[in-house]
Amino acid sequence: MKLFTLLAISGLLFLSFDMLTPQKNLHQQWDSMLKKYVSTTGKVDYQNWKEDPQGIEQYISHLEKNTPLDKWSKEQKLAYWINAYNAVTVKLILDHYPIHSIRDIEEPWNTKLFSTAGNDYTLDEIEHDIIRKMNEPRIHFAVNCTAKSCPKLQKSAFTSSDLEEQLEKATFEYLNDHSMNIVNQQSVQLSKIFEWFGEDFGDKKEKIEFVEKYTKVDIDPQAKLSYLPYNWELND
Repeated sequence: MKLFTLLAISGLLFLSFDMLTPQKNLHQQWDSMLKKYVSTTGKVDYQNWKEDPQGIEQYISHLEKNTPLDKWSKEQKLAYWINAYNAVTVKLILDHYPIHSIRDIEEPWNTKLFSTAGNDYTLDEIEHDIIRKMNEPRIHFAVNCTAKSCPKLQKSAFTSSDLEEQLEKATFEYLNDHSMNIVNQQSVQLSKIFEWFGEDFGDKKEKIEFVEKYTKVDIDPQAKLSYLPYNWELND
């Protein structure tokens, strides 16, 4: 009986490890490409990346064949869909490069570009119908639209095990970049991200509390809140 129990437990442990392995390795290829073609400041070397398209094509195909399962954790699903959004967006740019802006492409956010589990998705559907519905406002500093005013494309793939740290880092970097947000005690000039996705951050009081957490600025509750122009030029 003891031997049978031990074998059963060992089998379960093996199965658990086997199920975790694909998730652990799912984003390694994307991570390698980001380290090769993205600078520490988030500038993307599309010119050279365009000469080496096989990797990103393989990665997106790999994602399409490994649809998130219901049993996956929120962190696993978020990492999957954030990476998918970013990879598909980069692939879209590579397909049209050289261009001045993603907005030079016809219907970039409303064209079906990603297929998994029998469903076709546009970038808007991935962002609004999947990622935003996970109630995590920090995703707005992780997904990348390839514009200069967009939060930078990180040099590392998002992973479930490091997601909390990665989201904190991305949010801190963006809110403390004075070319994106200008935060003072009496005046708060934020990226239009906070205007476009205002419902994800709450009312003015909640926005200020969110910004205070990452900038460490003691903002006056009566401070003037405004939004900065958005630069859509390509982040190359």
